[in-house]
Amino acid sequence: MSLVVVGTVAFDAIETPFGKTDKIIGGAATYSGTAASYFTKDIKLVSVVGDDFPKEQIEQFHRHGMKTEGLQVKNGQKTFFWSGRYHTDMNTRDTLDTQLNVLLDFDPVIPESYQDCEFLMLSNLMPSLQKNVLDRLRKRPKLVVMDTMNFWMETQMDALMEIIGLVDVLTVNDSEARQLTNEYSLVKAAQKILKMGPKYLIIKKGEHGALLFNEDQVFFAPALPLEDVFDPTGAGDTFAGGFIGYIAQTKDISFDNMKRAIIFGSAMASFCVEKFGLERLVDLKQDEIEERVQEFIDLVQFDIALV
Repeated sequence: MSLVVVGTVAFDAIETPFGKTDKIIGGAATYSGTAASYFTKDIKLVSVVGDDFPKEQIEQFHRHGMKTEGLQVKNGQKTFFWSGRYHTDMNTRDTLDTQLNVLLDFDPVIPESYQDCEFLMLSNLMPSLQKNVLDRLRKRPKLVVMDTMNFWMETQMDALMEIIGLVDVLTVNDSEARQLTNEYSLVKAAQKILKMGPKYLIIKKGEHGALLFNEDQVFFAPALPLEDVFDPTGAGDTFAGGFIGYIAQTKDISFDNMKRAIIFGSAMASFCVEKFGLERLVDLKQDEIEERVQEFIDLVQFDIALV
């Protein structure tokens, strides 16, 4: 059984207070799939690029155990491009340029070899395309995780609400949760979102950790205090990839295992922000991941006596 990862494979140009890049590899599916690859090696990618996308990067996907039969390469067209500049606090950014290019007429193809999908990661993408992928799988996966963003709330709310009602786990950041529900309290926002259909909700709070909700159960995982935060681009996608990658490895979709998966997802995201783009995520060693997870465990472990 496999993990299918759907989303963008893109070029990014990024500027932060610590430096800037020219065109580098990015995209939600790129980050999610790369992070998941440290937990499961049967990852199947669904995306689209132009013929300007480097073959060396596709080979890197293969080295990370990512199958690319569902990665369309459009001749004569250009790959999706995004450029942004981060503010000093690294939590806010300005979009400088967005070129949809191949995404304008993207129609996801689900190869026959992908139909054994047990886990599905719907990374950030147009809601209608996320639904198309789910509809084109003949058998519903064991777990469907979906990420989205405020742009779709502003432009495609009806389509977004339709796919939200079909997934098992929704991941959004705190501002998106508030925008989706018009509730400032994240607890009230979570209650509203769970009534929209998902069984589980993850609210990402960046440097302040993440919350997991399921009915009357709540779990909070802190973020690891890092000395250097170089580039937050892709951190949320990396978190989601680490989360579902760990779930796919353990094949356990219980609330308790999701709590562990959030820690592993947070650990992977903490690597992502330490360098530009994929630089820190590529070719991580297993002992590095285990050491980082242990840092999270040590961060929250304490003894207390109630008298």
